[in-house]
Amino acid sequence: MTRASISLTEPNDDWIQAQIESKEFSSRSEVVNDVLRKAREQCRERDYIRAKLIASEQSVSKDGWDERSKEDILESFKEKARQLGKL
Repeated sequence: MTRASISLTEPNDDWIQAQIESKEFSSRSEVVNDVLRKAREQCRERDYIRAKLIASEQSVSKDGWDERSKEDILESFKEKARQLGKL
């Protein structure tokens, strides 16, 4: 495991200490690693949503409207659900 020295603002240091005192974590390293894991997960979720939005924008006509009928759109959702084993 890599060791690093970091500087913290007083409010952040107080918050980390409060987490340890609450017995939620047993060390400063645990608190920092947990915060970083959550931040990485948020980045992955954001990137996933962004990619889905871009793909969605690229799948519609130039004026921003999906030209397919309601029935065609519903069928495409059902087909995707079948492929994923959810239908």
